[in-house]
Amino acid sequence: MPSIGGVLWPLGLTLLLVGLIVPSQGERFRRGRLYSGFIGDPSQKATLQRSLPADDLWFEQPLDHFNRQDSRTWQQRYFVNADHYRNDSSAPIFLMIGGEGEASAKWMREGAWVHYAEHFGALCLQLEHRFYGKSHPTEDLSTANLAYLSSEQALEDLARFVVAMKAKFNLADGQKWIAFGGSYPGSLAAWAREKYPHLIFGSISSSGPLLAEVDFKEYFEVVKASLAAYKPECVEAVARSFSQVEILMRYMIGQRSLDEKFKTCTPIKDSIDNQLDIASFFENLAGNFAGVVQYNKDNSPHATITIDDICDVMLNTTAGPPVTRLGLVNTMLLKESNTTCLDYKYAKMVADMKNVSWDSETAKGMRQWTYQTCNEFGFYQTSEDKTDIFGGRFGVDFFIRQCMDVFSDNMDAKYLEQVVSQTNKHYGALHPQTTNVLYVHGSIDPWHALGLIKSTDQATPTIYIEGTAHCANMYEPVKTDPPQLVAARNKILKYLAKLLEGYTVVPN
Repeated sequence: MPSIGGVLWPLGLTLLLVGLIVPSQGERFRRGRLYSGFIGDPSQKATLQRSLPADDLWFEQPLDHFNRQDSRTWQQRYFVNADHYRNDSSAPIFLMIGGEGEASAKWMREGAWVHYAEHFGALCLQLEHRFYGKSHPTEDLSTANLAYLSSEQALEDLARFVVAMKAKFNLADGQKWIAFGGSYPGSLAAWAREKYPHLIFGSISSSGPLLAEVDFKEYFEVVKASLAAYKPECVEAVARSFSQVEILMRYMIGQRSLDEKFKTCTPIKDSIDNQLDIASFFENLAGNFAGVVQYNKDNSPHATITIDDICDVMLNTTAGPPVTRLGLVNTMLLKESNTTCLDYKYAKMVADMKNVSWDSETAKGMRQWTYQTCNEFGFYQTSEDKTDIFGGRFGVDFFIRQCMDVFSDNMDAKYLEQVVSQTNKHYGALHPQTTNVLYVHGSIDPWHALGLIKSTDQATPTIYIEGTAHCANMYEPVKTDPPQLVAARNKILKYLAKLLEGYTVVPN
């Protein structure tokens, strides 16, 4: 048998016709998010409380808060849970901020914040983010309409909502509003306190990136470190597997083997000279590890595969050479997302992303969130060092090209640097001028690299939880939670008690 990249191949190897399989769109991981958003449901297994109703309610918002000449309005969805509300002039109001995915009514009955509400007798409200879920400000998602999608518009939505709810529920001026959010909404929670301190008394900001950055190269550095924290040998095996993929791509028989191992929807040979396709292929493979690391062992429905699981596969030498093991990891993730094959074609991805219909698959949040990254944040998780664990195939130019191809030729590198700089200047990046905000991050979560994890200023306290992942503190507590996560939730409870000083704790 001939040897290619240290892998033995039979001379009669034939191409597996996986390109004939029609791909099924599942919950794939891309750009640091799942297709339906970051947070997901509040627990892996439903509690008895989840079955209780939380009706869709609607609130009228202006389309453009910054143009008084524009009188157009739209209906924004929100939820209410008054089960624990003490209904007196001292009871607090807890506001869960929606983000880059559909708001879930399940969070009105589950999640750590509901337990805090029970402690303090709080009224719970959740506001869905404009342009996500059922909150449709415009008839479609055209680039022209997405001009009304921004963090600044969303914060104005929150401010107007708070004022309206104070009137609707006859709330006293002295009742304190506490904002909660995780990931991008974690940033919004901090910024809401900063921009509207007369409305938001305090915030719990979980896993919120405060620093906007075009080239978010630190993301995969944390992924690498998180794999190494389990077993350093795992990093070595992953690096060897990516190197072997590179070698196999040089040969026709190797390309056929990659099709088989990674269940590609279309043959690699058809894309071997298309650098955008190959970049997408490598980004998908790296995304398998990123998605597992980001939600590792969270009490979340999309945390069913752990770092332990994928590293054990990568270290199982009986399964074959590293590239074969990498294929097995890919198969695990395809199966988990209910996807039949690996679709890496750049042109198809762009075509899907250009679909402006609310009924499209990308309207679940991917088109909208990509627009926000192109217009405000960057956040592009890159790997362009050939010697690093995931190779050098998807640098920052790959992502900027997507902004230009999907939305506008004007969204080039210069444009991205400009808007990201404006975002950091507007919100203060890692030097927030806020008080009454608690910043919470987990060491496993790659997003902590853009967050506030240490502070010498008592006005900006932080909690850094070793060994936990994205928004771990927000999910429904379970008996298997590690002690450092339990301790972190207790610290959050004590911080809330400090903010709400003078409030009587409702006994369990």
